[in-house]
Amino acid sequence: MRHFAYIINPISGTRSKKDLPDYVAARTKEAGFGCTVYASPKDGDYSAIERQLLAQASTDIVIAGGDGTINAAVGALRHLNLPFGIIPCGSGNGLALSAGLSKKPRPALDIILSAKPSPVDAYTVNGRFACMLCGLGLDAKVAHDFANAGTRGLMTYIEKSIANFFTAKPYPFTLEAGEARYPVEAFFISIANSNQFGNNVTIAPKASLSDGLLDVVVLAKQNKLSLVLQAARQCLGFIRPRELTTLRSGASVLYLQAPAIRIHNPEGAHLHIDGDPVETAPLLNIEVIPHAFQLLMP
Repeated sequence: MRHFAYIINPISGTRSKKDLPDYVAARTKEAGFGCTVYASPKDGDYSAIERQLLAQASTDIVIAGGDGTINAAVGALRHLNLPFGIIPCGSGNGLALSAGLSKKPRPALDIILSAKPSPVDAYTVNGRFACMLCGLGLDAKVAHDFANAGTRGLMTYIEKSIANFFTAKPYPFTLEAGEARYPVEAFFISIANSNQFGNNVTIAPKASLSDGLLDVVVLAKQNKLSLVLQAARQCLGFIRPRELTTLRSGASVLYLQAPAIRIHNPEGAHLHIDGDPVETAPLLNIEVIPHAFQLLMP
């Protein structure tokens, strides 16, 4: 019999999750399966949960939280080769939305209980696990400020985005893919494994969870009005991905696909991974992990 392990982050997003443990337990039992419910560890150490998963002979792991919680849990437990499910409970829920899951916990759970697992890619940033999105520059600075804000949710994220937009400056970067090099000054660089930035906003419209490629989007140095217009064109899918060797010098938006990329970051632009702020580095080696884990999705 299948045994679901639910890992719930009680402080992700803005919605109360007080009733969620009882609901998932009752709904899983109703479907004829066993389950155990855990709270996500505050210190990020999943070793105790891993021991309990093995002792319980768990067959599926379901994460109720945002993209940061998903990153931590999948990164720590994917070596168990169990399928993962997602109940979206975060501020952006990018991976869940990219996988076609409902933003509402109850319909999402219904999908999880009936779905078959599909392989999805992930990637590493200097050896650090990433599920769906990392970024350098403006959006990473927003992620750092959002993490330090006293409130969560979409409105807080919008507030921090607007505040940072007016003070944002471009950073010098050099992109390398294979033997190709491309120096550029840019407001931000996004490296995506999914077509979701979060909240149904896309930054890489052609991205796929299972194509073995990273989608890299660069918003280059330009005036702020142009930055808004070009970002909108990118999000709406007007700019198609190309190889690094064919990118036009001086373009406002660069969109490329590659299985691996190196980014030189000499001025230490802020970095986020799956929405969580992390320490930046002067050189970032980013490599896709094809079929990194199994995801329960429609």
